[in-house]
Amino acid sequence: METTPRTPRGPKVAVIGGGTGSFTILSALKYYVPGITAIVNMSDDGGSTGILRDELGVLPPGDVRQCLVALSKSDQTMRDLFNYRFEEGTFHGHSFGNLFLTALEKTTGSFAEAVETAGEILKISGRVVPVTLTDSQLVLKHPDGSATIGQHAIEESRLKTAPQLELKPTARLNFEAEAAIAGADLVVIAPGNLYASLAPTLIVPGLGDALGKTTAKIIYVANLVTKPGQTDGFKVHDYVDEIERFIGHSAIDYVIYNRRHPSKKLLDKYAQAGEYAVDYNPEVFAQAHYRAIGEDLVSDSIPQLKPAERLIPRTLIRHNSDKVARLIMQIYFS
Repeated sequence: METTPRTPRGPKVAVIGGGTGSFTILSALKYYVPGITAIVNMSDDGGSTGILRDELGVLPPGDVRQCLVALSKSDQTMRDLFNYRFEEGTFHGHSFGNLFLTALEKTTGSFAEAVETAGEILKISGRVVPVTLTDSQLVLKHPDGSATIGQHAIEESRLKTAPQLELKPTARLNFEAEAAIAGADLVVIAPGNLYASLAPTLIVPGLGDALGKTTAKIIYVANLVTKPGQTDGFKVHDYVDEIERFIGHSAIDYVIYNRRHPSKKLLDKYAQAGEYAVDYNPEVFAQAHYRAIGEDLVSDSIPQLKPAERLIPRTLIRHNSDKVARLIMQIYFS
C-alpha cells in the first residue's frame, strides 16, 4: 500500500505482536505516526527461522524481519529483497532477510545490534524491539504433567481447554520494550495467532506489569477468522478474555473488531480449512470494561504469494490496514 503521511506529528505508539498481524498494522500506521515501536514476539521456531535457530544457535529473525519491512521507507526493491524467499537449492525456503539478520547477529555478537543495523539499512520509521533477548522456547503444560515444547508444535496442536503456557528458560523482558510501553500514548495489541504469537509475547515476565503501569490507551485489534483446533467458536470477547488472562489483569481499553463477515465465497477460497469469521456479541460489549468499535475491516485485495511463500500456510483474508490505522488515530484524538 502506497500512501502519504496524514499527521506530521502524532502519538508515541507501541505495537505488540509479530508476524502478519503486526505487519498489517505497522504498514499503514507508519504513515500516520512517526514514533512507532514494534515490540516483537521471539518464540518462533518454524520454517526458515526454526532451521536457523537449530543449526546456528541464533535468536529467531522471522517476525522481526516482517516488522522491519513493514516500517521500512526504503524503495520497493529493498523491501522485496528482505522478504525474498529462495525457491530452490541449499537456501530453499529461507528468506534473504532472515539470513541477513542471522549473519549480522553472528558478526556483531548481538541480536539487538543486528536489528538496529537492519533498521538503518531499511530506513525504518520508528523502531523494532524484540520483546526479550532470552533464547526461550514456548511450552504448553498439559493437565497430566506432560508438555508440548516449541511454538510450531503448539501451533499445530488441537486444544481442548484454555492452554497453560510458559517460556523456558524464563524470559527476561527487554528493557527497551518496557520503556516503549511506559512512554507510549497508545499501545496496540495486533491481531495474530492467539496462542503461538500473541501469548508468548504477553507472558514474558514483566510485560503485564508494564501494561498495568502505563498511562497509554491500550487497544486490541481483533482477529478476522478463527484458528482450527484452537479458537473454534471464539467470539471477539473470547479473544479479549484470553489476552487479559495472559496479561494478568483487565488492561484493554478499546477493541477494534470487524462487523462485516467475509463472504462465504471469500472464506472458501482464501481461508485455511476450518477457519470461520470471528463473530461478536453486542450484549457482552455493553457490559464490558472496554469500548468496542466495529467497522467493515476486511481488505478487498488478496496478497499474491510467490511459490516459496506458499510453503507457510496462512489465511489470505486480511484487515484493511488503512481503515484500522484511521480508527487507531480516532481513538487517540477522542
